[in-house]
Amino acid sequence: MSPPSAKAMVEVSGVTQRFGTTTALSDVSLTIASGEFVTLIGPSGCGKSTLLRLVADLLTPTEGTVHVAGKTARAAREAQDYGIAFQQAGLLEWRTVLRNVELPLELHGVGARERRARAEELLEVVGLADVADKRPSQLSGGMQQRVAIARALAAKPALLLMDEPFGALDEMTRERLQDELLSIRAREGTTVLLVTHSVSEAAYLSDRVVVMSPRPGRIAAVVDVDLPLRATGTPTDVRESPEFFAATTVVREALRAPARVASP
Repeated sequence: MSPPSAKAMVEVSGVTQRFGTTTALSDVSLTIASGEFVTLIGPSGCGKSTLLRLVADLLTPTEGTVHVAGKTARAAREAQDYGIAFQQAGLLEWRTVLRNVELPLELHGVGARERRARAEELLEVVGLADVADKRPSQLSGGMQQRVAIARALAAKPALLLMDEPFGALDEMTRERLQDELLSIRAREGTTVLLVTHSVSEAAYLSDRVVVMSPRPGRIAAVVDVDLPLRATGTPTDVRESPEFFAATTVVREALRAPARVASP
């Protein structure tokens, strides 16, 4: 088997994942370049979250290999080369917002002054500097998610893994956090792998959208997204642009295609 590419942040090669007699993923291969934003989308049960958890080394593939930043997924996890954010923020109630963001830095052995400065910087980025001393239960769901994203970025990971992080939020909060995520990504230079059920979210955020088939999950299509107004326009300009509507249409049609193929 060929070695991982030096330029790839994530390389999934020939991965099959079985749980007992159920095959969740079948012969999946995917390469994500450094700095790329890639979204996984597909019907429920297609293996999107399973694939993300394989990249995170939360699961071991039945067949195939996973490399992150040129290392095995296990070595990347042990080196804490990635940050991860789930649909539930998972904040520690006995720690303040600031100390929640500091947690990965503590695990890295970073000194108190340096980790406080980094946490304060990230809370400023996500617009929560004024609640640094609050407890998670004192924040709204959207604010908690922003804290979770800041925490995931605290150690400056090369890769950010996100599993439906905005799924439980109202539409306005969701769009605001999408915009903040793009700003953070531009500022930090982070590679992002996102799982979502939202076609519009996938098209708005991504450089590429990976469309997965119904179980057993395979890559049914890869949609390149080019939204020129990301560089010059406002978020509203982007969301109302012909290119955005065209991208959502292509992704939606790709999602329908596997179902048509599977039908008698």
